[in-house]
Amino acid sequence: MRCMLIVGARPQFIKVAPVRRALLAAGHHAVVVHTGQHYDAQMSDVFFRDLDLPPPDVQLQIGSAGHGEQTGRMLIALEAAMQADPPDWVVVFGDTNSTLAGALAACKLQLSLAHVEAGLRSFNRAMPEEHNRVLADHCSDVLLCPTPTAVQHLANEGIRANVHLVGDVMVDALHQGVARAATQSHILESLALQPGAYAVATVHRPANSDDPAQLARIVRALGELALPVVFPVHPRTRPHLAAYAAVIESSAIQLIPPVGYLDMLQLTQHARVVLTDSGGLQKEAYCLGVPCVTLRSETEWTETTAAGWNVVVGSDPAAIVAAAQRPRPATPPAPVFGLGDAAPQIVRILEQFHDNA
Repeated sequence: MRCMLIVGARPQFIKVAPVRRALLAAGHHAVVVHTGQHYDAQMSDVFFRDLDLPPPDVQLQIGSAGHGEQTGRMLIALEAAMQADPPDWVVVFGDTNSTLAGALAACKLQLSLAHVEAGLRSFNRAMPEEHNRVLADHCSDVLLCPTPTAVQHLANEGIRANVHLVGDVMVDALHQGVARAATQSHILESLALQPGAYAVATVHRPANSDDPAQLARIVRALGELALPVVFPVHPRTRPHLAAYAAVIESSAIQLIPPVGYLDMLQLTQHARVVLTDSGGLQKEAYCLGVPCVTLRSETEWTETTAAGWNVVVGSDPAAIVAAAQRPRPATPPAPVFGLGDAAPQIVRILEQFHDNA
């Protein structure tokens, strides 16, 4: 069985690693196609290294552009790649422009399409990711869901055939990465951080990074925390932070460049609290038992909020500070995202579907 795995952004590099490993272990062929959506070395190359992934088999080098241009260029290049070497399966991950382009290309060419992380919904149609994930789901032949909530979302939209609850492949990657991070990452020492005595913050969603009022409220709140704040800055966010240099310099906010997967695991695992608008980091904090504050008005990962491990607050400074200073939940996080065996389950499902086609 020959599978073409389409990736383009940091969260997808994390998700593809266990799936590729499981495919190879089962004797199948895995071709990793990198669209180039994230192309900076700190956003791409370091993740392949940390995840023990070889360089992508195909590099499309699309780069940055507006949503329409970027997705269109990806669609053209992916269609050509699929026609040149037709796979038995095209596998897309998550909700980026790379996901949508891969799904559309496979659908137009009538190639079997599987969507890993199917069924997520924020119900916020202002998010480009929401459109990407909905369209990818409705194109797919097999839908691989991380949670029962995701399965129910698909059922509500009339999608019930070939829907499978497999758990979250990011948990697979997390299980494989934590031990390596403990021995290979030295970021706590390099930043002089004491475990449990600092916060981690990330901001990259356009609704936050591109809105001066939103970003100002978030920076103000971070400056009011009674903790040092480590802030790995996404390239799209960095230019927007220049306006708040005085606040940052007078506070305990430490801006650092983007970090690799293992360093981010170490930072997250030993933080007192995580503040983020990232979907993946919400899950990782939950699975590592670290309280999270989501800097958005909604979350796709509603399971993280059930026992109080994640609180969704938007950009109100008082709410952010209060949520960051709340006591740790008394109940340990339940294994709602699976047991770390999603990738082998995915491979078995693809095998069965392929054999029965």
